[in-house]
Amino acid sequence: MCDQDHSEKELLELEAKGQITRRQFGVMLGAGVAMMLPPVQNPVKVTESEVTIKTPDGNADAYFVHPATGTAPGVLVWPDIFGLRPAFRTMGKRLAESGYSVLVVNPFYRVQKAPTAPQGGATPIQGMLPLMQALTTATHMTDAKAFVPWLDQQTPVAKNRKMGTQGYCMGGPIAFHTASAAPDRIGAVGSFHGGGLVTTMPDSPHLLAAKTKAQFLIAIAANDDMSRPTEKTVLKDTLGAAAEIEVYAGAQHGWCPPDSTVYNQALAEKAWTGLLALYKKALV
Repeated sequence: MCDQDHSEKELLELEAKGQITRRQFGVMLGAGVAMMLPPVQNPVKVTESEVTIKTPDGNADAYFVHPATGTAPGVLVWPDIFGLRPAFRTMGKRLAESGYSVLVVNPFYRVQKAPTAPQGGATPIQGMLPLMQALTTATHMTDAKAFVPWLDQQTPVAKNRKMGTQGYCMGGPIAFHTASAAPDRIGAVGSFHGGGLVTTMPDSPHLLAAKTKAQFLIAIAANDDMSRPTEKTVLKDTLGAAAEIEVYAGAQHGWCPPDSTVYNQALAEKAWTGLLALYKKALV
């Protein structure tokens, strides 16, 4: 994968020649994502579609992918600050090939349909901050209470098994809040380089999540741990035996999505393996 400086140089050269726009270049980067992820062993055949889900705040665009036959546990995926894009569609499809019915949502649907980040994970983060800052605990809860029932209404979703939810970056606390919003349905929560899991507010994600019966996998980037060294201890003290918490040595914030400028395949695969183990254990 090209780093951000290399990608920017290529983009400037192509723009100067009039051969590509910045948005088109972001799509091109995303198109190569599938080649970067190791294949699933014994993958199941899947069916995928773009869907629209009605919420109290509007119509949310999302990607739904599931095994082509039978039923499978539902999983709700919350992307990072760069939103729903080819990288997360690829991750969702890979999870479906592993035996899950997966909904990957556009968390910014109130403002804009996906894609919301023209260069995917290489988009300058400053331009994305207003979208993220407009989301609150209230919007997290509203969306979870719309998306979880929508999943339950889909034929490919196993109604007799718990659901999972996973979030990346800003999606981490949203996944925690999803468990709080649907405690009877969410059995497992994965947070990967999640930011804002612990706050001083009474509605802090970790405090609300502690009231659920879900099991948690919390993967923390090394540089996030350096800036917030007490967070892992607070999480462990609050969630106790329900949480597996690990600081990933050498990982930088954002290491899991394959279009990230700090993508680390070895550590992303470690996190992926841990996620599958969590779902196998908890989604019963």
